[in-house]
Amino acid sequence: MKVAQSDILIVPGYKNSGPDHWQTRWQARLSTARRVEQDAWAKPVREDWTARFTEAVNEAEKPVVVIAHSLGVATMMQALPQLENKIAGAFLVAPPEVNNPNIRPKHLMTFGPYPERPLEFPSIVVASRNDPFGSFDHAGDMANAWGSMLIDAGEAGHLDPESGHGPWPEGIMVFANFLSRLNP
Repeated sequence: MKVAQSDILIVPGYKNSGPDHWQTRWQARLSTARRVEQDAWAKPVREDWTARFTEAVNEAEKPVVVIAHSLGVATMMQALPQLENKIAGAFLVAPPEVNNPNIRPKHLMTFGPYPERPLEFPSIVVASRNDPFGSFDHAGDMANAWGSMLIDAGEAGHLDPESGHGPWPEGIMVFANFLSRLNP
């Protein structure tokens, strides 16, 4: 699949993805990419966030490819039962452990637990070995449950600008390869 053949949905996490974040940079580079906007980036409400995501997927006129980061992964996973349109593929980066009682802010736990069944579309989970919001083992367990390919990003923090992943050229190369293998 080529970029022009898909509706690419950028699904940021808690507090959105700022101007230096790789999601924002990719959105500017990918001609069919659009961000799933939320009303309350700093006070996420599961029902509101999943409704916005569902609306964006159901409005799509081309096959949907999701690029989700952090709480955006949880948003997509919780919205799956409400989708009318099918997702063609998902690139899931740094899934947080939303069922961990130590997560902060605590209301992020309302986005869990994750469904633990195979996804109906191809997916990749990219996880770091020192992500402060989710362990590599947890990401591996979720990737296994979802039938996703797991990519070990090494000691990469939360894969955000604070951990040195502004442009993240390695990530866009993996995404481009993933996209090229999807059926339009």
